[in-house]
Amino acid sequence: MKKKSPPSMKKVSYLLPYAFCLLPYAFCLLPSAFVASAHNVKTAADVGGTLHIQPNDNPRAGEPSQVWVALTRKGGKVIPLKECNCQLAVYAEPHSPKEPALLEPSLQAITAERYKGIPGSEITFPKPGAYLLQLSGKPASGESFRPFKLNFEVTVAAGSASATDTQNIQNVNDTVEDRKSGFIPIAIALSALALAGIVFIVQQRRR
Repeated sequence: MKKKSPPSMKKVSYLLPYAFCLLPYAFCLLPSAFVASAHNVKTAADVGGTLHIQPNDNPRAGEPSQVWVALTRKGGKVIPLKECNCQLAVYAEPHSPKEPALLEPSLQAITAERYKGIPGSEITFPKPGAYLLQLSGKPASGESFRPFKLNFEVTVAAGSASATDTQNIQNVNDTVEDRKSGFIPIAIALSALALAGIVFIVQQRRR
């Protein structure tokens, strides 16, 4: 006699076809989940900030990247740059508390996604590695929110060669080409001498 499958196994086998049918929908939802998790969110006091770096939250060394932070109060109301005395500082990690900032880019009010007038800037990270972006601020007037300091960790990937490196590569290539052009007449002359020597030896043997 055949052994009967446990009821739980029957249910699993019954649901498997439906699970496979739902797989395409799951894969469609994955990109949006990654996009949502790509943004760097920090909170301090009664202020929250969402950091975004273009392109694709993947900055590269030596290439300008647009950086913006969507500031919001508790409840989700946006804090535009005109209502905040904000400063942005960039530190190379690791750094000591008293170490001066590597960069202090100026901030401009920009419009990004559904946010209007939020603080943004363009940053060129000098080399690959870990950085800390620190956005600090206080109300421009009144007491609509408390002073805050938001720290965002950023990893910068290797980018294209800098202009100086490109120039150095070009200079090296030029030097190699000059050497090659100098070697060509010498090679031709040596070849001609070798050919003349072979002809001379052949003529001597015929005699």
